[in-house]
Amino acid sequence: MEMSHQFKCETPHAANIDDVVSALHTDRARGLEAAEARRRQEQFGPNRMAEGPPRAWWWGLLGQFNELVVWILIAAAVLAGLFGDWVDTFAILAIVLMNALLGFFQEERAERALEALKKLSTPNARVLRDGALIVVPSDEVTIGDLVQLEAGDFVPADGRLLETYSLTIQESALTGESHAVEKHGEVVLPADTQLADRHNMAYLATTVSTGRGVLLVTATGMETELGKIATLLTQSPPEQTPLQRRLQELGKLLIVACLGIVAIILVLQLLRGDPFVEVLLLAISLAVAAVPEGLPAVVTVSLALGLQRMVKRNALVRKLPSVETLGSVTVICTDKTGTLTRNEMTVREMWVGEQHYEISGAGYAPKGEFRPMVENAEADSEQTADLDLALTVGVRCNNSRVVPRGEDQEAWEIIGDPTEGALIVAGLKRGVEAGPDQHVLYELPFDSDRKVMSVVVQQPDGSRRLFAKGAPEMVLARCIAERSRGQDVPLDDARRQKWAERNHEMAGRALRVLALAYHDHPQPVDDGEQERDFVLCGLVGMIDPPREEVAEAVARCAQAGIRPVMITGDHPATALAIARELGIATPEYPAVLGGAEVELLTQEQLVERVPQVAVYARATAAQKLRIVQAWKSRGQIVAMTGDGVNDAPAVKAADIGIAMGITGTDVTKGASDMVLMDDNFASIVNAVEEGRGIFDNIQKFVHFLLSCNVSEVLLMFICALIGWPAPLLPIQLLWINLITDGFPALALAMELPEPDIMRRAPRPPGESVVTYQSGRRILLHGLLISLSVITAFALVYAGDPSDKTNLARAQSVAFLATAFTQLAYVFSCRSQTSTWPQLGFLTNPWLFLSVAVSTVLQLSIAFIPALRPFLGLVPHSLNDWGIVAIASLIPVSVIEISKVLRRQMSAAGN
Repeated sequence: MEMSHQFKCETPHAANIDDVVSALHTDRARGLEAAEARRRQEQFGPNRMAEGPPRAWWWGLLGQFNELVVWILIAAAVLAGLFGDWVDTFAILAIVLMNALLGFFQEERAERALEALKKLSTPNARVLRDGALIVVPSDEVTIGDLVQLEAGDFVPADGRLLETYSLTIQESALTGESHAVEKHGEVVLPADTQLADRHNMAYLATTVSTGRGVLLVTATGMETELGKIATLLTQSPPEQTPLQRRLQELGKLLIVACLGIVAIILVLQLLRGDPFVEVLLLAISLAVAAVPEGLPAVVTVSLALGLQRMVKRNALVRKLPSVETLGSVTVICTDKTGTLTRNEMTVREMWVGEQHYEISGAGYAPKGEFRPMVENAEADSEQTADLDLALTVGVRCNNSRVVPRGEDQEAWEIIGDPTEGALIVAGLKRGVEAGPDQHVLYELPFDSDRKVMSVVVQQPDGSRRLFAKGAPEMVLARCIAERSRGQDVPLDDARRQKWAERNHEMAGRALRVLALAYHDHPQPVDDGEQERDFVLCGLVGMIDPPREEVAEAVARCAQAGIRPVMITGDHPATALAIARELGIATPEYPAVLGGAEVELLTQEQLVERVPQVAVYARATAAQKLRIVQAWKSRGQIVAMTGDGVNDAPAVKAADIGIAMGITGTDVTKGASDMVLMDDNFASIVNAVEEGRGIFDNIQKFVHFLLSCNVSEVLLMFICALIGWPAPLLPIQLLWINLITDGFPALALAMELPEPDIMRRAPRPPGESVVTYQSGRRILLHGLLISLSVITAFALVYAGDPSDKTNLARAQSVAFLATAFTQLAYVFSCRSQTSTWPQLGFLTNPWLFLSVAVSTVLQLSIAFIPALRPFLGLVPHSLNDWGIVAIASLIPVSVIEISKVLRRQMSAAGN
């Protein structure tokens, strides 16, 4: 047998303790010998997750150039350089480099911010070595070690529990189960028992809530359940974002269109007899003009500005293109525990006597009120005394504490079991707490057979009273009376049935129900019959409550056409109740699917089922991944939120993975595209709004850039068809692109989101940046601009076609008209439906400033005599300037008037 196959137990939860101990060659009394432990550490490796080498900074920088449009620009720069146009070569390369540096530094900044969110710590473990209990770093724990576990400890590795004493473990980070799980080492389970139900095992990355135990380590490092999840992460290769895919499509379209049109113009000009070198230079300049070289830079700046706005709204985006991806989201798959809910057990309801109370407040902060749930049924003093007695039972029968978190009196935390902590918080809301004069004499701990915990307390008067809490059916079976208006009233069969119905009704609403009882004059501790003849005080119902703001956020998702889906490791009834309360489970989408049911479905069957399912319960990490992949197979853009390591594979596989910044594990943050710094689901919806606004702005400046570039190509093409000389010189084409494709286009990226942006349906997942409708508008607007300029050119050129001075004057007029027409046209690109006066003159001051700067530059070229020769300009008469002014205003006026007419026609149609 190979050495690597030793010390192995494939299904330790399905084997008895002696067999597991024997398989791992461990001495239960002395643990491993130190030398043997070192040998096993060398054999199995350190007990930590495998990490890939850090990415070199230069690799991240090179990644910024991996865009088709960028390569088109680089090719254009090379061509310009080959024909001696070095000014244009350096200008294009400078833009490309600026774009790459801006994207690189923004992503590096996001990564540094993420590192600051991580809580770096190296937990220790208490292990038995050579018969002595010693403390070692958790990465030195190895297979066969015996680990002592106590309340508050992190479980350092996977293992079989050999001994358990009232042991409960919080496994939500691994399984999604919101309640601490009771552990029992002596049980043997079937081999196919799901992870969340293996009550004789403990796993890495979980936390001991109460009790203590002894763990025999059966797996470390990448062989643990956490390691298997980490392995799943490597099976999801990185994918391009929708924006990257759309820009690539646009780049391919530009290549085909530009090369085709430029080739035609080249042939037509040569047929006119123009010199080959001049025609070739004009064709290259036109090709450069046709490709919007400002597009990558403006996209990057737009995304960077969006990233900064999202940070202010508590959403940290790690990869720049992911900013826009949020605006494309059609499905949000969300974890429940800690994401939709607070991950803080809270008492919601109590039945005491005939009063049914609702308790306000959520989480561990001791703030809230007790209100009778029956209208006009105010509790009298006797009933409130009964309530205080019931709360006293919950507070005294308890081993947990509630303390402020740091110096913030608004944030509280539980030390111990969350369920017991919830009872203490409920008591504090009424001012009921354990007093120093009530001394606990002894405790009868909870176990899975009795399902009851009891404590015997010495009262201030010296008498003894037993307080008990536990499963309602078990406590009721031990009750002979109930507390009502300060009296112990005998509990007959009818009343017993009534209490059973109350328990069933509360449990049916996914509340975790406990019964509270007491008994005076308990028997001595060695009697064995202390838990009998109880007096029932009441029932208490608790739940991990939804975050207050999530219901509104879910409603906004529905309004925006986004489908929210819950995927959790929690119990189906609990998950469904929360989903209904938040509006995720609706009459239209009522279905709940358990993990066992998902496991029976093929991937093809799952793809068919996902549209009908609102809630997935008891879902494992692998199943969450399958669900995300099923939605993506349907062509949806999927966001996945989560905080636990069991969410990480699905988070990575989603189009946009979202991790919780506060409660999220480092594994999940590392797999995510975005981190919520406030763990607030509502921040996702805010980020979606920003993402939609960003893509709107990208479409606006793409529309502007392409309309202007199309107008230049059409201008040259139509004049070539007519047989006229080129209305623009190569250097004039490049200058126009410089002053219009730069700051004005960038200013469009700063437009505020339009008011109805979250009332629109998501964009179709496969929709291009330029759709059929927008492409048609680009051609129409480009044609309108080109015709306006051609008219201005013709009015001057028609004077005397053979006069070279007249041609220079006509080209100067066309040059000025083209520039000013495009600068005026930018105001029409602020919205497809609203006129720019309706949007407000000062809502985007950067646009007005950029147009003003470009206008000053253009006028300087026209009026400063020393600058005119560089662009082939001549002085102009007042008549020429009148032609330029009219030509510049025609396109923007026609477009703005058409918006008003369309809106009036739409209103008349309604």
